[in-house]
Amino acid sequence: MESQAHAAGTVLVVDDNPRLLAFIADALQELGDFRVVTAANGARGLELFYDVQPDCMVIDVKMPGLDGYQLVRALRGDPTSAATALIILTAMTQEKDRMAGMLSGADQYLLKPVDPLDLVAAISRAVAMSADERRHRIRTLAEESPGEH
Repeated sequence: MESQAHAAGTVLVVDDNPRLLAFIADALQELGDFRVVTAANGARGLELFYDVQPDCMVIDVKMPGLDGYQLVRALRGDPTSAATALIILTAMTQEKDRMAGMLSGADQYLLKPVDPLDLVAAISRAVAMSADERRHRIRTLAEESPGEH
């Protein structure tokens, strides 16, 4: 699924729930004027990253095969994708899950169900974050959570 508008940039959404994937894609196209590309699992999301070169990725955690944390770590570990804005969007509500997501390198950790306007705002914030800000945030999180990673 893809729209032709790309005034606000390209977002790659990765989630194994087809109904939620379609809802998020429609909302981002309508509210954020984003070009949206979707992937139904982490492995496909990783493949598409290199084809699409998105400005931001919105990633579910619980997916078969390559889960969201693994996908975020893989993207952060590759110089080609290390500076890409990454947002985890999940139903996993516990603090340990949030810390795992943030320590994996996500810029934002949002909970489902998410208000589409909040998601658009989170994407804008994540895309505006510099590589130095991203590194500093991860370093600070790691220092605040000894033994949790």
